[in-house]
Amino acid sequence: MGGPSDPPEGTPEGAPGGGEDEYRSVVFDESFVRAARLQEYSAEQRITDHAPAVRRRPPRSRGGLSRQALVLVLLIAVAFGTAVYMGLRHPYRNPAADDPAEPLRMTVVPLAPQGEVPGTADVERLYAHSPAAQFRPGAEGVPLPASRRTAHFSDGQVVTALLTAKDYLVRSALDPGVLTGGETRPVRALLDSGQLDQFDQSFDRPTADGRHAPTGWLVRFDPARVRLADREIRVQGTMQATETDSSTLEVTTDHTFVYALRPAGTGPDAEASLFTVRRELHFRFDRDDLRLHQAELVVAQVQAGPLSCAEDSAARLRPLLAGQTAKEAAPAGTDPYATGSAPALCGTLAPGAQPKL
Repeated sequence: MGGPSDPPEGTPEGAPGGGEDEYRSVVFDESFVRAARLQEYSAEQRITDHAPAVRRRPPRSRGGLSRQALVLVLLIAVAFGTAVYMGLRHPYRNPAADDPAEPLRMTVVPLAPQGEVPGTADVERLYAHSPAAQFRPGAEGVPLPASRRTAHFSDGQVVTALLTAKDYLVRSALDPGVLTGGETRPVRALLDSGQLDQFDQSFDRPTADGRHAPTGWLVRFDPARVRLADREIRVQGTMQATETDSSTLEVTTDHTFVYALRPAGTGPDAEASLFTVRRELHFRFDRDDLRLHQAELVVAQVQAGPLSCAEDSAARLRPLLAGQTAKEAAPAGTDPYATGSAPALCGTLAPGAQPKL
């Protein structure tokens, strides 16, 4: 006979543990039970005719986002907005970078020859018999100096400052479109945005006040008088980069540019003469300038000749050409009572600066 827990018929054949052994591997844990969508009717509902013992719970509405999804979307939006804000506001921007750029202070000194300007149709002979005989042509005459990092600026940042200064020299003194074509955009593009108003005013309303002379920004000739006899302009000079404070690099350049010129409208057989421009420029760079490949030009000292002291050299340079002499005239008068004006200056071009023909 079977035990009290065995069925009357005894344990079925072929099953060692009976029918219960089939379900011993199935475990209904608490999470499974809670997840089951079953709901039991009340006693009153169950006694109703043909009422089922249980009914299915209606599925949850999925018409909107859950609270967790809304929180996730909100966090993503906040993170994205923060990233955009930090991208627009450079994290390394120094408060000093928000200060307005210092205006350019410039001095343009015309140099008058003591006699007749020498000239010849042979441009190579002109250069060979002048102090510019060993000068290099074009941008080759503006090599970068050896550079190294400073206390607060890396090697790459120092090189960037030197390259930007070189680009400014090349565009402002070697580009034929700037020299005789009236172009200004190539030079303007390299300036700090804080100096653009001063630059534009210099060309819209040029004046010799030490602030708004176009020839302080760049070299430009009067195309009605002269043309380039040789595009291979001779150059020689120096560049140096120094750190002035933890947020500023300064580059100082000192170059002499020598141009071969002929009268406008003449052919290759016309006599050419040399014109010399000495430019000492001081550039200033903050970290934003380095990032944008721009510079503040804060000082420009220019000496140029042969020129006549009686000519206005603020807007354009009007060189004296082969065979010409300077007029016997003093420079324009200087009014010591006028505020914001610069003294009118003029020098004498040394005979040794001219070719020996």
